[in-house]
Amino acid sequence: MSTDVAQLAADRYEIADALHRYAFGLDHGDADSLASALTEDCVFDFTPAGKKLKLDFSKLKGRQAILDGVLPLIGPLDTSHTASNLQIEISDDSATLSAYVMSQHFMPREGSRRASENALLMNRYDCDLVRDGPKWRFKRITIDNAWCQGDPEILNALATYRALTSKPKPSK
Repeated sequence: MSTDVAQLAADRYEIADALHRYAFGLDHGDADSLASALTEDCVFDFTPAGKKLKLDFSKLKGRQAILDGVLPLIGPLDTSHTASNLQIEISDDSATLSAYVMSQHFMPREGSRRASENALLMNRYDCDLVRDGPKWRFKRITIDNAWCQGDPEILNALATYRALTSKPKPSK
């Protein structure tokens, strides 16, 4: 049995690209980019991390539920996600991805301020993906927390409320 090295390289690139589209969508509040990384029936499970961080976050099922549940929480914050240590296993049109994703979260416009409220999370991602034409999309994303620095409470609904109400009102 021969291995098509070019196809394997293309698949590995596209799988990493799915993670990058996902992270870009979160960091920029870009629903289209985030949606492009998810299957219609994707399952997003932050509950393992949530338990460790003492955050109540339900498992989300379906692309629209993920967009509706995650973007309003993360979108208002100043956030950056960085992915590393990607381990990819491919079998025909399905794949698994394990990675570390570090995410830094600040209240809006406070990331450059000294001693600003923040949370730095190092999370382990355990994911299933499926091929969709030349692209790959997440079928399942399970997130567990390896460590946290700062206050993860910034990620809850109260923090989102504070972020939304702290934005300057448009002048008339």
